[in-house]
Amino acid sequence: MARDTVYLKIGRNVLVHTPAVTLKDIAKMTSTDSALVDRLKTLKVHTFHAPRGGSRNRKQEQVFSVLKIIELIGRECPGVEVQNIGEPDFIIEYEPKPEEKWIQYGKTAVLCVLVFFGSAFTIMTFNNDVGVGEVFRDFYRQVMGTESDGFTALEVCYSIGLFVGIMVFFNHIGAKKVTHDLTPLQVEMRTYEKDSDSAFIENCERKGSGSDVD
Repeated sequence: MARDTVYLKIGRNVLVHTPAVTLKDIAKMTSTDSALVDRLKTLKVHTFHAPRGGSRNRKQEQVFSVLKIIELIGRECPGVEVQNIGEPDFIIEYEPKPEEKWIQYGKTAVLCVLVFFGSAFTIMTFNNDVGVGEVFRDFYRQVMGTESDGFTALEVCYSIGLFVGIMVFFNHIGAKKVTHDLTPLQVEMRTYEKDSDSAFIENCERKGSGSDVD
């Protein structure tokens, strides 16, 4: 007799907003038996409890092995074959209540201010370090035969070119993108998230605090 096969896909980091986590909250599933998939969607995977002495709105994370999910599916539906096409280990991140919009906007505004002044400071220190002003003055004197007053076409073109270069590099003009490619900042953020998730999973494995089969 042919065994039913369920194809399971779970991402590296899954965000949930309810403490009682079911399989449909974290996984994508498919099978030739639609009734089996509907049954497995309601399978309880984990329950987050409020930390003792802590806030109920505190974020929590739990590392899982896909073997644990396969074990739970086997208990619920014996004889079912599970094919995992997702991550072998993953994180369930529980966020009880999303932050208010005004808090998110406030954090974004503060971050923009920090990035603006930080970038400006970096550019100024770079220009001073390599002596851009002196280069411009020497170049202007050699070409024009007179001393520069510090505000010439060289400085204006350099400033405009610097702005245009930053916009093209970060692929953003306001809320619009210049092209459909990912921006360097987005790539770095995804790389950081991937590295952080990998480090968190490995740390939990060393401590033995993840949820895995015995």
